[in-house]
Amino acid sequence: MLCCGGAEEESSGPPANQATTAPPRGGNTYGAGGGGNDRGEPRGNAARAGAPQKVLPIEIPSIPLDELNTLTGNFGSKSFIGEGSYGRVYYAKLEDGTDAAIKKLDTSSSYEPDTDFAAQLSVVSRLKHDHFVEMIGYCLEANNKILVYQYASLGSLHDILHGRKGVQGAEPGPVLSWNQRAKIAFGAAKGLEYAMTGQITQKSDVYSFGVVLLELLTGRKPVDHTMPKGQQSLVTWATPRLSEDKVKQCVDPKLNNDYPPKAIAKAKHDYCSQSSPATSECNKTWS
Repeated sequence: MLCCGGAEEESSGPPANQATTAPPRGGNTYGAGGGGNDRGEPRGNAARAGAPQKVLPIEIPSIPLDELNTLTGNFGSKSFIGEGSYGRVYYAKLEDGTDAAIKKLDTSSSYEPDTDFAAQLSVVSRLKHDHFVEMIGYCLEANNKILVYQYASLGSLHDILHGRKGVQGAEPGPVLSWNQRAKIAFGAAKGLEYAMTGQITQKSDVYSFGVVLLELLTGRKPVDHTMPKGQQSLVTWATPRLSEDKVKQCVDPKLNNDYPPKAIAKAKHDYCSQSSPATSECNKTWS
């Protein structure tokens, strides 16, 4: 969620040749797009309705491009840890010792004015919440759009369910229990509600929340081109089954039927009512 409007997220773990022990400063060590945390990012499709709003200063430091080049080996393969729909992610240890995930956005297909991006960056720089991976720096030099985040030591939900995105041969993490999935869903809902209070989100983020619920329920990727035709889109495949009370067909087989008997029906309710995710209801639903 909250990743330039996309539902899929990139990994946040370190490269194999760089060990890291320091967890992120937030309350949860899972990365964005699931795992209990969201990653707020400037959005290319943010609504611009009503009177112009005053742009506040960006509350995180600008990091020189030369410094980022040095820390990542010129954004080389040794620092590369994954990719998402909008850019590649690199691991680095900042000069103050902070472990960071550095996301270099792909600007080749973006026509958003720098002023709009900076205005959104100003809003995102103020997000401070246990269920968000905190943005701690940025760089807009030489037509770059680079975002620096806390490093999430356990990686993203995609990393755990499917392996690091964009990393050849990456293996999934340990199978998540039902209780772990419930905590992730609860954290994701809390993060989304927090974002809504700041008015930085829109309907697409609620849709993304629903996709995260489906990922947790099924263990499938949002889009998987290795699946047979008709099953490649998770939403397209799962939604009819949920509406026809065939929800058990959607449950991740790796769970081995180890979940509370009523939990699946309640999880279906959360997905079908995703237009207004309530954290208290989500908490009861998945436990």
